[in-house]
Amino acid sequence: MGIDWGIIIQQFFSQGVGINAMVFAMAAIGLNIHFGYTGLLNFGHVGFMAAGAYGVGMTVFWLDQSLWLGVLVGLLLPTIMALILGIPTLRLRADYLGITTIAASEALRIFVRWRGNQERTGSSGGINDFADEFFEFNIFTRPGTETYDFAPGGLTIFQFRANDLWVLLIGWTLVAFFLLLTWQLMRSPWGRALKSIREDEDAARALGKNAYAYKLQALVLGGVIGGVAGMLQVISRQAVQPDTFNPVITFLIWTILIIGGVGKVASPVAGSMIYWALISGLITFMRELIGTDLSDELETFLNLSVLNVDQLRFVIFGGALMLLMWFRPQGVFGNREEMALEDR
Repeated sequence: MGIDWGIIIQQFFSQGVGINAMVFAMAAIGLNIHFGYTGLLNFGHVGFMAAGAYGVGMTVFWLDQSLWLGVLVGLLLPTIMALILGIPTLRLRADYLGITTIAASEALRIFVRWRGNQERTGSSGGINDFADEFFEFNIFTRPGTETYDFAPGGLTIFQFRANDLWVLLIGWTLVAFFLLLTWQLMRSPWGRALKSIREDEDAARALGKNAYAYKLQALVLGGVIGGVAGMLQVISRQAVQPDTFNPVITFLIWTILIIGGVGKVASPVAGSMIYWALISGLITFMRELIGTDLSDELETFLNLSVLNVDQLRFVIFGGALMLLMWFRPQGVFGNREEMALEDR
């Protein structure tokens, strides 16, 4: 049995622009505002995603209100969360914000998962089937067109269901909007003030800049963008599950940001597309290898099997990430001056 390169190519390109790539690109844009432009150590970015997701989900499930009101609540909750976390910590050292954000995100996950919140948050079972209003406007849903594909020359490059394509259209449009917003803001006096605070906060203060206010504003803006990412993620699935927002997600967003390059406008999008294309293409390739003559030769060296192929892809990708950090720590499109981890 040979390797089906068609399915590998399809997974590579489809996942590179798919819902996961879109959601994590948007979340990484928010984290880039926090860390890349302001120097804020946010180790609980998934908490902002959860706040946005549960804002929209609970509005429909618990309050029995419109999804569109839920979107407004989903924007409000990350804002409140950023203020609660930022007001007491941003006057202190950077590591206090990092500790607070990771603790707050995990506390939020445990709270919504608590059995006593069954009627409000769905507890461990989560909230399901709450986004029908969003898909009522789906322009791609027509009889006989549930799946759309792009197959030049008979080779399928992209293949998406109608509902997924609708989410992608809205999601990538919002990603483009946030990229444009970031680009404009970072060219403005406000953005230049953020960068000066990142480089030398004492010097910025000496020049009359209110560093505390600027950092709080950046924390709110990045948190709201993360909340929008969380809303789109759960709307696409029609499900809000508490364990979806575990701490590992934050460090995946950090990985994506570092791959693309810190402090560059489009690097979060590039990092997300690269990550999801490679990780999806790699697992599909390894699954195709199983049963071929080549897999017999690799079985002893890599212990390649159906049971461990999911774990093995992360081992291989982790090794590649180590090499990237060794030879190009600023990421694919970043600059060493923007990274400057030792100075943060």
